[in-house]
This record gives sequence, structure tokens and C-alpha cells, in this order.
Amino acid sequence: MDSLAAAPGTGPATSPLPVIRPVRSARTFGDLPTDRAVVMGILNVTPDSFSDGGRFAGTDDAIGHGLRMHYGGTDIIDVGGESTRPGARAVPVEEELQRVLPVIRGLVKAGALVSIDTMHAETARQALDAGASIINDISGVEFDPAMPALVAERGVPYILTHRRGSATTMTSLAEYHDVVAEVAGELAGLRDRFVAAGVAAERIILDPGLGFAKTDEHNWLILRHLDAFTALGHRVLVGASRKRFLGTLLTSAGKVATPGERDHASLAVATLAAASGAWGVRVHDPVTTLDAVKVAAAVGPRP
Repeated sequence: MDSLAAAPGTGPATSPLPVIRPVRSARTFGDLPTDRAVVMGILNVTPDSFSDGGRFAGTDDAIGHGLRMHYGGTDIIDVGGESTRPGARAVPVEEELQRVLPVIRGLVKAGALVSIDTMHAETARQALDAGASIINDISGVEFDPAMPALVAERGVPYILTHRRGSATTMTSLAEYHDVVAEVAGELAGLRDRFVAAGVAAERIILDPGLGFAKTDEHNWLILRHLDAFTALGHRVLVGASRKRFLGTLLTSAGKVATPGERDHASLAVATLAAASGAWGVRVHDPVTTLDAVKVAAAVGPRP
């Protein structure tokens, strides 16, 4: 990985703003690899992230972390300004924009391919104007009614995630008779609504939404049956990194593993998902995960 030099006179002494290096051209969605799973690096520009506790809430810190991921080979940097953990408070669009736009501009200037992690059409619109190329929307069945028209208008890739309810209600809605069939069916129904609004089907990427309105057992069942989602005819993104069900699995002496103690398990899930035909994995440790998905691709042909 390239070293990151501090730009003179920028940022606090403890967290200098890395130099944004000139590039010949910014990456595009069409530049993504097709011989292995795509690796999406998570960049939470929030003070209440469950995984990093607001470590990258400042603009300089966020850009620096994003550049480290980018120079380390990460395919997509996913920038989000609102925590999506259960019980998280809603963030006004104006505040969300203040958090994410300068970060997106800085990363795009360096040549990174950026996705905007948002549930709000207005945030998505301004993020695209700032240089983001992909919309990652975890809102599920309660999506912003303006989102389908925006995606159709801009013709950008759109990650459609399964979730029931909001951050404050989804836990109570984790009731299924057959979680794999029901989540796949609900995703297909949501997909159809976007296609009916003019979104090209090939632009839609499906995410089964691990941890969103799902119990630990639901999450494991979905991972065991990823073929039910790839069978829908779309690219499939899997986001398990550092989630609570991994912490429960790693419980030791009655103590659930903290987010920072879940990285090895996260890497294992990403590898297995890649080997099972997932188009991409969304992770907190993308540079290490990049090695893992290359191994998964080398072991056998992807479906």
C-alpha cells in the first residue's frame, strides 16, 4: 500500500489530511473486476457508528481512511452519513449532506469509485452531483418515494436492500415462516416496483440485508442459501461485517464479542459469500478481504 503523506498546514496534528493524489481518470462501475467478488469498503462518517464509535466522523479523518482503502486496492468506497444500527436516531438530510459531500468530493478527486449509503433521495441526488457513482439504499420496504424516479433518471447502479420497518422498529418485525423464501420474495417485489418506475433491471443489485429485521438464525439461513438470491437474476451484495450475529457466535465466558473482535469472522463470511456466487461483499477491512476473495475465486469458478 502506498504511504500517505500529510499535506502541510492541513488538519490537526494528530490526524493530518492525506494528500489527494492526481489520477489519470476516475474509476467507473464498468472498471470493476468480473473474475472475483467486488470488495466494497465501509466509510462511516458518523459519530454513532456501531463498529468504530465515530472514529472517522471528521472530514479529514474520513478522507484519510477512504484514501487508505482506495490506495490499498478497494474497489468501491461506500460513504454513509447516518448510522443504520438498530435504534439509531434519524439524521436530517441537511446534516447528512454536511457529513458526506466533502468526503465524496475528496475521494472522487483521488480517483476512487464511490457509492453513497443513504435512504434519502435528496442526499443521493447531491452525492451523485458530487461524484458518487452508485446508490446504496438500506431502507427496504419503506424507501423514499422519490428514489425510483431518481435512479431511473440518473441510470446509476442501485443497491436494493431488504429491511422491514425503520431502525427503531425493525427488530420487532423479524418474524418469518420461511425467511429465505420471504426475503427473496419481498426483494423481488421491491425490484419490480423500481423496474416499473423506469429503472433498468440490470442496474439493480440485491442485498438480503443481514441484521435488518432478522434474528441471528435468520442471518445464518440466508447465508446458507445465497443461491435463492442469485437466482433472482441480479448481482448480489452481502454485508455481514462486524454485525451483531457474529458477536453472538463468538461469545466467550458469557461476553458477546465486541465489533472490533469480529474481524476474523467477518473475513470468513466474506470468503464464503464470494465462493457462493456473491457479486460483492461490503466490509470494514477491505484490503485484507481483497486477498480473501481472490483466494475464493482461485479455488473454483464462480457461478
